[in-house]
Amino acid sequence: MMVMTAKVDMKKILIAIAALAAVVLSLILLLGGGDNSAQTAAPAVSSNDGRVKFLTDLGWDVTTSPKESSQVKIPEETSQVFDRYNALQKSQGYDLSQYAGKKVMRYVYQINNYPGATEPVYATLLVYKNQIIGGDVTDTSAKGQIRPFKMPSAGETTPSVTSGTVPSTTAGTTATEAAS
Repeated sequence: MMVMTAKVDMKKILIAIAALAAVVLSLILLLGGGDNSAQTAAPAVSSNDGRVKFLTDLGWDVTTSPKESSQVKIPEETSQVFDRYNALQKSQGYDLSQYAGKKVMRYVYQINNYPGATEPVYATLLVYKNQIIGGDVTDTSAKGQIRPFKMPSAGETTPSVTSGTVPSTTAGTTATEAAS
């Protein structure tokens, strides 16, 4: 009868297990398991119904036909106006700088239930490859502001871009137009 013995090096086994774990983690991240940004959470908006649903899911009552739709180019070089607008985007989980130089679709919807509004208020959606990549809510009153998508609650202070920092805001004109 013959008996064989083998010497096991625990250090090599632990290195092999760590390498295997690293490969598994890399695959999970590459296949989309690690990205929880607002952009990937945004619904596909290949149709008007999808864009309207996005806004109504946020609590907005909007006119279902866009007031305006156009193609705009995200500026390749930043400016003070763009940086302020992009800071607003970053506050809601978007970042337009990664789309520098790209043409995107801009859809503007009239909001019918903005709290205390005396002048028209518009929601602007910026869409690239059927994904919302940014946007805002613009109050066109004299002291109006450009705000994040989230509906304001009483006494809430949220990041905004005051109308004094961008050219006049008519029919949803936003800093993306001013910067392009």
